[in-house]
Amino acid sequence: MSKELAIPINLSTGSIDAYISAAYQMPMLTAEEEHDLAVRLRDHGDLNAARAMVLSHLRFVIRIARGYSGYGLALPDLVQEGSVGLMKAVRRFNPDMGVRLVSFAVHWIKAEIHEFVLRNWRIVKVATTKSQRKLFFNLRSSKKRLGWFSQEEVEGVAADLGVKPETVLEMEKRLSKIDVAFDGITTGSDDDKTPVAPAAYLSDMRMEPASQLEQTDHEQNEKHQLYSALNDLDKRSKEILTARWLSEKKATLHELADRFGVSAERIRQIEKRAMEKMKTELSD
Repeated sequence: MSKELAIPINLSTGSIDAYISAAYQMPMLTAEEEHDLAVRLRDHGDLNAARAMVLSHLRFVIRIARGYSGYGLALPDLVQEGSVGLMKAVRRFNPDMGVRLVSFAVHWIKAEIHEFVLRNWRIVKVATTKSQRKLFFNLRSSKKRLGWFSQEEVEGVAADLGVKPETVLEMEKRLSKIDVAFDGITTGSDDDKTPVAPAAYLSDMRMEPASQLEQTDHEQNEKHQLYSALNDLDKRSKEILTARWLSEKKATLHELADRFGVSAERIRQIEKRAMEKMKTELSD
């Protein structure tokens, strides 16, 4: 009987401990068995072969996921995301590369877990650029002590990771902050040390009469400036902009070209020049 047929169909889903126990009971594949399964998947689309490859490598997903436990996220979620990465790796694995699946899959497993951590570690994203993402997963391990980095430490981390010192300082500041709920639940205590949610002291000025009057005046002034700049245009430019942007049914370049007896490109040029003139007047 082939080895993949001896693999159980279902993992235990009663708890994460039961799942981990079942995953570690899955038989390991030899290099030859792994190669044969990968060829079957690649050449024949054999999903049973893919299933056998995934199940036999779940222990590696769990091992990698445990390394991200310091971010305060649930281990089952980390394992789930890592498993998605493993399945992507199995689908892309080339048995002729001469490497084992586990070596190839590490990148895909970590990539999925990284994305999950970045999306869920905090409400506000702390890492958006490539340099910030690199720092996010390396800054904690680079700290030798509690407290802020010294200038020497900043420069050392920057050199090790190939980023600018300013980026290191910015990421250190972001990681030191915490999320605060706008309308967090208060305990009702009279203790001065009890945290107060921002909703308790940030006022909503949208319905305040002075703010509404200011907003109305601002909108009317902008409208007046717009129509004043529009009236300063020549008749044809004014009609083109009105038809293109201010009418309920917007006219196309070709419709206006037929109307004025010119090419559509000429209409586009007139429109562009008129827009630039209005922009200049509105910015004064």
